[in-house]
Amino acid sequence: MHHLLTAGAQRALIQAERIASGSAESEPTLAPLLAALALEESRAAEIMLAHQIDLALILREFQLPLPQEATDSPIETPDLPLEMSQALQQFPAFREVLNHALQQASHADIPTEIGSEHLLWGLLATSGKESEWLQKEGSLSAEKLNDSINVVFRQTAEPIGVDFALRTVPATVGDQTNTLRTIDAAANRLREGLRVIEDFLRFSLDDAHLMSLLKTTRHQLTDALRFIGTDSLISSRDTLNDVGTSISTTSEFDRSSLEHLLQANLKRVQEAARTLEEFSKLISPEAASLFKQMRYVSYTLEKTILTCIASQRRLQDSHLYLLVSESLCHHGAGPAIRESLAAGVNLIQIREKTMTDRQLLEHGKRVREWTRAAGATLIMNDRPDLAVAIDADGVHVGQDELPVREVRQIVGPGRLIGVSTHNIEQARQAVLDGADYIGVGPTFPTSTKNFAEHEYAGLDFVKQVAAEITLPWFAIGGIQADNLQQVLEAGATRVAVSSVICSHAHPGQITRELLEQFSN
Repeated sequence: MHHLLTAGAQRALIQAERIASGSAESEPTLAPLLAALALEESRAAEIMLAHQIDLALILREFQLPLPQEATDSPIETPDLPLEMSQALQQFPAFREVLNHALQQASHADIPTEIGSEHLLWGLLATSGKESEWLQKEGSLSAEKLNDSINVVFRQTAEPIGVDFALRTVPATVGDQTNTLRTIDAAANRLREGLRVIEDFLRFSLDDAHLMSLLKTTRHQLTDALRFIGTDSLISSRDTLNDVGTSISTTSEFDRSSLEHLLQANLKRVQEAARTLEEFSKLISPEAASLFKQMRYVSYTLEKTILTCIASQRRLQDSHLYLLVSESLCHHGAGPAIRESLAAGVNLIQIREKTMTDRQLLEHGKRVREWTRAAGATLIMNDRPDLAVAIDADGVHVGQDELPVREVRQIVGPGRLIGVSTHNIEQARQAVLDGADYIGVGPTFPTSTKNFAEHEYAGLDFVKQVAAEITLPWFAIGGIQADNLQQVLEAGATRVAVSSVICSHAHPGQITRELLEQFSN
């Protein structure tokens, strides 16, 4: 069934975007939609007024400025009806509300367009400050709104007599059954592939963060299939007569490694999602839209998991990461780097903030020679262009520097990209953005960066990351020989240090002492 939005609902969504564009809020909220529903002369506005909620009250509560054009230039009635699948793409900020509105409209006994009252119900069903305020201020809840929405559909009437019989077309019915069979088979493949990937993340990679993302995708599959109708899918299933069950190839049983098994199931998920997307267009554009989203998520998931595996392999022996600044070194950067390399450090970062570009280029070339001779990895801080110029193995960026996507465009696919993170949300996002490793901190006060006292993430952040993330990560910030054991006990297996080695009179000696703590 194609669900359409009423003209009033469309005007409210367009008006909500106008109001949102004039708001000072940096994060998208649902308050502009609530204001737009009150501004529009609609069923939703009538319902809110009945609960003593008007536009002025909404604007005052959520501190929303009403753009002049909202009152001077009313939204014209759209020429064409808008399908829900189009609305989900056109108004992504209100996607959750639209999905709830669709569910409410789908419960009606007769085909129903999605109106402003359904949008209001969707807003109430979406958890957030707007929903909480409506319940508190006007005692208005999704449950109470059900009666207001559905009363018009409860009237009954005698059926109209006709003097002709409706004729079914067997071919059309058969086509629909075959379409449902295809969707059912593809959904089973997708579900099975997701389960295999989830088990890999759970038992092999032990990654709670990625496993939670996969569970969300599985829930999306359930939601999408509701639009199709699970009963219809089961009724259309005919496994005994499926010619595909008797066809197999030797490659189906060839899994040379866990990684090979993982990749095979990631591809299975993507192929099944594409089949579901295309065939669902014949029955439910809403389901097709969800399957499309799932397909794109699977591409990101594939990249993230495989990056994690590759980075673990590449950095498996890198436990001590030395960040070198000339100004911190007791005898200069050269001796500190060479002595630490000789003592066992195999990961070096050039972190110079005061050198000119030309000085940094020349310095970088020298360090590149030393690290290459020692078989160590070299990272350039902040400067992807100079990382390429000196042929470094990677670049490290902070939250205020270029994003991973742009850095990747500069350094190419072969170099490592590290990202500094200061809370668990940043760490999770860095993983999804495609970072090859992350810095986690600051753990303790440090002389190399200035942070306010309340900004220290501390050991609690280290514990959070240890519990969730298996992409290689390094605890960083103020780590010394006398507090390293605390960091390791919090779950870290890799740390990044600077002044503890650079400012030491004997860099090689302190390096060996630090490395010994990893083996204790």
